[in-house]
Amino acid sequence: MNLEVFLSLFTLMLISLAVYVFAQKLRMPYTVLLVIVGSLLVPISQIEVFSFINSFQLTPELLFFVFLPILIFESAYNIKISSMLDNIRAISLLAIVGLLMSTVFIGIGGHYLFKVLSFDVPLIVMLLFGAIISATDPVAVLSLFKEYGAPRRLTLIFEGESLFNDGTAFAIFLVFLEVIVHGYAGASSIVSGLLSFFIMVFGGIIFGMLMGFLFAKLIEWVKGHEHLEITLTLLVAHFTFILTEVISENLVIADQHIHLSSIIATMVASMIIGNFGRFKMSLAVEGYMERFWSYFGFVTNSLVFILMGLLFVKQSIDLHVALLPIILSIIVVMIGRALAIYPVLGFLNLTKKEEPIPLSWMHLLSWGSLRGALAVIMVLLIPEDIALDGWHYDFSVKDFVTAITIGCIYFTLLVKATSIGKVMHRLGIDALSNYEEVSYYKSKSLIFDEVLNTLDMLLAEQKLNEAQYHNLRKYYLDQYHKVRKEYKDKIGDDSVMTENLLRVFVLGMEKDELKEIYRRGEINEKVYKKILNLLDIQMERVEKGRSQLNTLDEKFPLDGIERFINAIRRLLFLSSPQLQPQELYIYYRTQYKMLEMVVARLEGLTDTSLIEVFDDQEALTKTIELYRALAANTKNNLDHMLEENYELLNNFNAISGEKTLAAKELETLNNLSKNEIITSKLYIMLHKELRKK
Repeated sequence: MNLEVFLSLFTLMLISLAVYVFAQKLRMPYTVLLVIVGSLLVPISQIEVFSFINSFQLTPELLFFVFLPILIFESAYNIKISSMLDNIRAISLLAIVGLLMSTVFIGIGGHYLFKVLSFDVPLIVMLLFGAIISATDPVAVLSLFKEYGAPRRLTLIFEGESLFNDGTAFAIFLVFLEVIVHGYAGASSIVSGLLSFFIMVFGGIIFGMLMGFLFAKLIEWVKGHEHLEITLTLLVAHFTFILTEVISENLVIADQHIHLSSIIATMVASMIIGNFGRFKMSLAVEGYMERFWSYFGFVTNSLVFILMGLLFVKQSIDLHVALLPIILSIIVVMIGRALAIYPVLGFLNLTKKEEPIPLSWMHLLSWGSLRGALAVIMVLLIPEDIALDGWHYDFSVKDFVTAITIGCIYFTLLVKATSIGKVMHRLGIDALSNYEEVSYYKSKSLIFDEVLNTLDMLLAEQKLNEAQYHNLRKYYLDQYHKVRKEYKDKIGDDSVMTENLLRVFVLGMEKDELKEIYRRGEINEKVYKKILNLLDIQMERVEKGRSQLNTLDEKFPLDGIERFINAIRRLLFLSSPQLQPQELYIYYRTQYKMLEMVVARLEGLTDTSLIEVFDDQEALTKTIELYRALAANTKNNLDHMLEENYELLNNFNAISGEKTLAAKELETLNNLSKNEIITSKLYIMLHKELRKK
């Protein structure tokens, strides 16, 4: 690797940063602009002084073993298994049934359409193309979904489908590629292909689970060593991916090579780290992880899409030859996507097994199916020297499939991605819900009230003169009264909505307090996850306009990953672990502490500017009464536990108190060092003494 390769790499990264800035100003999808700029770099690279730009290129190995694991981990890590399980039928039907329908239609429909227009393409080639182009890329779409405010459930379904169909599409692609390379042998090829597909998918799931739980345990062992924790998350993505490929190359059972899906294995391992392993990390690392992987994903996507643009323009097949096949392919792919959405989700709605998916969502899922990195990877993996009966063209099978794939990717990026915002608006998907509308006006009134309070402070500190103060105060006071009037005219006195808004705010307070308690080491991981799960369930209920609690003593279901782990335990005839008396005592004690905190803050709300948001006395009173009742009920449970296990819990409290005081000693010492009140030498000396004690 010479200096020009490094110069090319860092130049492309610098260009990507500039593109990102322009994309923000132009309000254009970043990935779309990257591909365009990448295409424009081709003629620029022909100039001798800029010829180094071509030195760093996309290769199948670079895409497959370096970039793809990063993209998979970044997407899968943040998917909540519990939310995914609530929509598992929609996601799995789209990712498996929908993808198979799309692949078969594109293959058969494209084959006969091309034949009618005297462009004879073997069926197996079109089926291979169908597998390649049916895999959706969520990168550009999800950023637009966030920008335009797509519903959370719709975003989850789309992201879940994109992740899972990447694995299934790649498995189908490998099956068809095997048939092309080694030939079709009738029924035995079909049976062998189906068997390979199921082994790849389910083998990938099982191996991914093993790797996910193994690395979660490793993260638990190194907890407190931040660099090791982050490094392990980096290793889990690439190690799982590469090890799966190694197993697939070397595992032979009964003279049959056993292939596992590296994409599915990495995705499953990443989801387990995101839903199970993250609770074993230090809290400081958990927060940093989001930024670390977001940055890593940003750099990877930047390089992939800008290099994609460079790759697209360098195709050997002439445009005048490829233009008609590209147009026909785009039409067939759009129809195939529609067939993968409407019948599948329409059938699901008829079964009433999950919350119905509106027709407007189906329209967006059909239109918003972009293609990207994985399609390029699969194209690059096609051998150059494929010899196929019935192929009589001057260009190779790989050149043809590459050309129509690139044409479809360009269409989805340049046409679909740039119009998603308008499509969402036309379908009314970006419209605010009643809850969001109330929150919108309440938040604006709070903002203006805070600004008015700040103006008084600026005047007192003589940072504004009297004239400036009065002009600004008049402007913001007018804005404040305008928002209040708009709220009254449009919403009126909606006590239920205000109460829901207040309860979401309160549950958010509880989550913050819970994280702080966990950070201080007052509770263990098991108790933390149990309380966090019940807060998440309550939050979801309130946001959907349902009752926060069914009863004061309600038993909440386990979260998705815990249900999954318990299911595995049952298969192995193992009992599910229960909270020990000490843990149950901590569970009630922590809840009581949080509930008392909520009551105290709500009672003091009238003395803060938040009263601008929660100005409905009836809603405030009802919420305070609920939390008082919950606190009293929790206190009864706490007292009952103490009576039944007095000696055990009394000793436990003594030990717990000592640990809290020891943690406070270290915290105080760290603050002294941070504020440079003591020297490094004193810090090390005192730290050793405290740790020894």
